[in-house]
Amino acid sequence: MLPRTYEQEICSIAATLEVLGDRWTLLIARDACLGVTRFADFQARLGIARTVLSDRLARLTEAGVFERRRYSEQPERFEYVLTERGRDIWPILNSLMTWGDRHLKGGEAPFVIHHRGCGGHIDDRRRCETCGQEVGVTEVVRLPGPGARRIQPQPPAESTAEAAEAAEAETAESRQVVASGQAG
Repeated sequence: MLPRTYEQEICSIAATLEVLGDRWTLLIARDACLGVTRFADFQARLGIARTVLSDRLARLTEAGVFERRRYSEQPERFEYVLTERGRDIWPILNSLMTWGDRHLKGGEAPFVIHHRGCGGHIDDRRRCETCGQEVGVTEVVRLPGPGARRIQPQPPAESTAEAAEAAEAETAESRQVVASGQAG
């Protein structure tokens, strides 16, 4: 197994790998760039173990990629919001996606990235092919591409969090009913 740090390397790529160098971390960053912020949503969309997700989110927060913000006090819950450092990962992810579409998917991209402003396709340099604007992560939308027919749909980020919160509230309510002796 490779070490997590590359202290003997004086190289920016090695330093970047210390932060982003495993597949779960890159997939978490990808989903964050698509607007996912809540633990339950990351877990539902990625199918990742809770312990692994907790570890990666903690590391990314420590590295300054995410800011951890409380969105609920009872129960206490946090969301993970991309910082400027985190938003700067978007060009890396776009390049990885472009390379994968070209060399691994035979040109049949599972998803395509479009400019939210005018609807134009975003090229591999993150430029809108319609209006010519260089586009940042907050200005894009991901749509099904020609390779999408092989992909199972994923729930939207908001509905997953709301469903998880509703299920947790229902479970807590059931516990209270059982504890009070009012069960059926």
